Amino acid sequence: MPGFAIDGLTIALVLLAALLHASWNGLARASGDPLVNVAVVTTTGGVIALPFLFLLPLPTGETWGWLAASAVVHFVYQLGLARMYRLGELSQVYPIARGLAPLGVAMLGALFAGQWLLPHQSAGLVVAAVAIIALGRSSTGAPATRSAVFTAVGVAVLIVLYTYSDGRGVRSVDRPERFIAWSFFLGCVPFAIYTAWARRGVGREALRRDGLRAVGGGVMATIGYGIVLWAMSRAPFALVSSLRESSVLFAAAIGAGILRESFGRRRLLAAGLLALGLALVQLGPF
Repeated sequence: MPGFAIDGLTIALVLLAALLHASWNGLARASGDPLVNVAVVTTTGGVIALPFLFLLPLPTGETWGWLAASAVVHFVYQLGLARMYRLGELSQVYPIARGLAPLGVAMLGALFAGQWLLPHQSAGLVVAAVAIIALGRSSTGAPATRSAVFTAVGVAVLIVLYTYSDGRGVRSVDRPERFIAWSFFLGCVPFAIYTAWARRGVGREALRRDGLRAVGGGVMATIGYGIVLWAMSRAPFALVSSLRESSVLFAAAIGAGILRESFGRRRLLAAGLLALGLALVQLGPF
């Protein structure tokens, strides 16, 4: 279909962004204290964004409202992410959280905006739904594991909310980087303050043990997000999103191969089916 071309460099960089996203989440899961790890990751992004606050004009008008909404949603999302990795395994909860979000957007679009799915998109929806059910059932049935699955579903809802608020916010300014820099900064400050209070007295030990790796994760997160934004400026959104969802496969592979999590092969297969289903859902007419 005309206009749906995407060059090799963009494909390679978006796949790199997907790997970076799965990798920093893997570091958060492997850390001794996911709350501290996520706080360091987000703070690293805020520090990287800080110089741009002085170089770019201040946002105005409705942009501040979207920035406030983004900061609130990201705060709750970060809490959910830390809880999710405290309770569950990366190869299970990450694909559920990341996979349900685009599926939810597609279903809401069909139900409330009249954006009906094409046949191949409907097939992708079914494949992805089956894969998520398989991921949800691949557990020991312990209460903590069930709580992890429910938390992952909640995180997926928050991903939809911050995607909407950030999408509206970035379109409310003439230069996207004005919103992006402030969203990175405002998204880290409340969570950093909360974590310092919640982990007072024990946070230093977590920082000594995992701090350097968490900073590396923050750099990964920031670079990955920048790559996705750059790719969306030069390639169709649907194609970029489809490639980015390969992160669910990378996460399952990291969980199974590096973290040695249970049900590794089963989850890797389910994640592969999920990535295929999400790609079909997000692609337009052939």
